Amino acid sequence: MEIEEMDSGEKRLNELGYKQELRRQMTLFKTLAISFSTMTLFTGITPLYGSSLLYAGPATLVWGWVVVSFFTWFVGIAMAEICSSFPTTGSLYFWAAHLAGPRWGPFASWCCAWLETIGLVAGIGTQAYAGSQTLQSIILLCTGTNKGGGYFAPKWLFLCMYVGLTLIWAFLNTFALEVIAFIDIISIWWQVIGGLVIVILLPLVATTTQSASYVFTHFEVGSESTGISSKPYAVVLSFLVSQYSLYGYDAAAHLTEETKGADKNGPIAILSSIGIISVFGWAYILALTFSIQDFSYLYDPSNETAGAFVPAQILYDAFHGRYQNSTGAIVLLFVIWGSFFFGGLSITTSAARVVYALSRDQGIPFSSIWRKIHPKHKVPSNAVWLCAAICILLGLPILKVNVVFTAITSICTIGWVGGYAVPIFARMVMDEKDFKAGPFYLGKARRPICFVAFTWICYTCCVFLLPTLYPISWDTFNYAPVALGIGLGLIMLWWVLDARKWFKGPVRNIDPPNGKV
Repeated sequence: MEIEEMDSGEKRLNELGYKQELRRQMTLFKTLAISFSTMTLFTGITPLYGSSLLYAGPATLVWGWVVVSFFTWFVGIAMAEICSSFPTTGSLYFWAAHLAGPRWGPFASWCCAWLETIGLVAGIGTQAYAGSQTLQSIILLCTGTNKGGGYFAPKWLFLCMYVGLTLIWAFLNTFALEVIAFIDIISIWWQVIGGLVIVILLPLVATTTQSASYVFTHFEVGSESTGISSKPYAVVLSFLVSQYSLYGYDAAAHLTEETKGADKNGPIAILSSIGIISVFGWAYILALTFSIQDFSYLYDPSNETAGAFVPAQILYDAFHGRYQNSTGAIVLLFVIWGSFFFGGLSITTSAARVVYALSRDQGIPFSSIWRKIHPKHKVPSNAVWLCAAICILLGLPILKVNVVFTAITSICTIGWVGGYAVPIFARMVMDEKDFKAGPFYLGKARRPICFVAFTWICYTCCVFLLPTLYPISWDTFNYAPVALGIGLGLIMLWWVLDARKWFKGPVRNIDPPNGKV
């Protein structure tokens, strides 16, 4: 009888002091599917496209994607090297603990774990909000448009859609991971085929298209609408759509304990996700921008989509102009809505894995509840429902406040991307002899790559704290600095007063085979 050779990812996991508990059956393609679904082609660009276009016109939006993609590669390459060495579900905060060494490891791990948790849970909220926004436009166009007496969902119904999506994702995530993996394989084809259809079809259907000089060179500060007259400031804000869209590739790292050959396939999935989304995302932005019929009409509250969702108006103008009906626009909006649905499902999967891993290391109150694995489906179901409950609480201000999406987006991006910064900084400053390289190794290039990546992340986190509309009032105020300040302040206070005495970072559940990591 042949003895099955131990998987290289499982072997490295045992060396790090963890036993294999989750089912390791995911291939590179399935891991890539989930990672790509978390980044998703439409979910970042679509909700912020309108505001970013308004700040400084089309040229800044189009070239902003190229600039942000360039710097994102540095972050991805730095993370791929670390993932190759540490293929664990705890991923970022586990990396931070080991890379920062015994003295700073627990604190680095604590900061990283909570940033990542905040970012991922808020990430579920961004998908639920933007998905509800798309559904709102679909309902409006199906019932006769804003001009034709169509039904524009009020705030209470919008909140119901938000909560409904969150609950559906949590329900699906309580089943076996194979169900999620299967749905995510549908998702990657949905993104690729749907993306190709929109990118190719939209400019062809539009009765007129903008000139290349308009798309690639036209710069116009929308100071009347945004209150921002400073050109550099307008450019910085127009880049936000790209910075919000180009992250999430760490999803592959969260699934490394369930992936075959994770020390090789994890890095491949991270870099492949960035490559695919960089190309597809730019094509999507170009398709939308070339298809604009009347720039000023996009934002008119009396237009067919009530001025609420610029991509929906672009789709409506193209199809109605050509066919005198909105059927085509509704179909493509449904494709975009599907993208939000799949994205939210994937982010829920990632968020639950991080909460599970942090609970396993006693880093969350009532950890014993959240680290329980479902006896039949072998998924952290309690962690799933905790994430869903917090996400629903984040969405409750929808009933009273108009800038909820800005705040949730900022919290999500700063938490998620900020979580990347901790292990990358630790890797940059650590002694090379303390690092056990995996199959993907940067060698002498690691310091400059990590420096560029870390600097870019710091810049990204800063710009998401800026006000996005002037003059600043209760309706236009970016609440993210307040929410993050209170949240992170409490977490740091907990560390100083109590957690530093007992939180030691990742807790091994077996002894490493050779006695050292």
